[in-house]
Amino acid sequence: MSDAAVFRTTQYQICLCVNCPICEQYFFGVSVFMINTVILGIAFVAGTILLVLFGYFLMRRIAAAHVVSDSKDLAGSVIFRISALHGLILALVFAQQMFEYHKLQDETVREASVITDIYFDIERHGGPEILEIRTALQKYVALVVNEEWQSLSEDGELSSAAWKEWEKIYDTLLDLEANTPRQEDLRRFMLSDIRTVAEMRDRRAGHGLKTVSNMFWFAAISGIFLVSLAYYCFTPTLHHIVLIGIFAAFTGIILFFIFSFSDPFGAPGALQASAFERLLSNNFAD
Repeated sequence: MSDAAVFRTTQYQICLCVNCPICEQYFFGVSVFMINTVILGIAFVAGTILLVLFGYFLMRRIAAAHVVSDSKDLAGSVIFRISALHGLILALVFAQQMFEYHKLQDETVREASVITDIYFDIERHGGPEILEIRTALQKYVALVVNEEWQSLSEDGELSSAAWKEWEKIYDTLLDLEANTPRQEDLRRFMLSDIRTVAEMRDRRAGHGLKTVSNMFWFAAISGIFLVSLAYYCFTPTLHHIVLIGIFAAFTGIILFFIFSFSDPFGAPGALQASAFERLLSNNFAD
């Protein structure tokens, strides 16, 4: 592998060389990507705070003059019920996104593991096909890192070039000659592993097609706004504004996390293809 090899993903740029231009994409030691992520997170939090304060002051302007002695009790009951349902929706969606994220991470590690098994088992098997299969494995992993991750983020499609390399490996393994029981076992193991790779690829494509429903975003935003309307019974003192802002800020943080993990292949919460990158930088190094 070249000393100037650089592996790119949609979100991350991993440099394995010295004096690479990519390394210059830092501002005072902080990556441009990290800066953009922080800015986007602040935008989510600030937007949520503004939405809540807008709803609060709008309702104050409309109905503040009609507040009676028991209005706060009723408002508190309404806020509690809406907030409980709203929090439950956020918690369920957030938990589901994290589950899918970690599931993809485990599947990626498993795929990298079986690829490593094939890489070394073909040498144990022996024969003229060693170089052909190892070269195809190297190309396959490089395509997954350099092309497929970005393709999945953009259009939810797997790399056709990576599929071609997979087919080349599969066909070669099918044609392997097994002259001893040891070779027969190794051939069977490698065929099972390459089929596992195909299964992990299909699952990865499924992750690329999943997204958070627009209905969730409607429920999340409308829930925040309705809660903000119910606060109108409380006078706009600094203490009250700060407390309302804290509620809005935390809700904005949760919404940002849900948004970030809704696309596991795209920024800002993309899963790094580190398992494949380690193969390229270690196991497959010449």
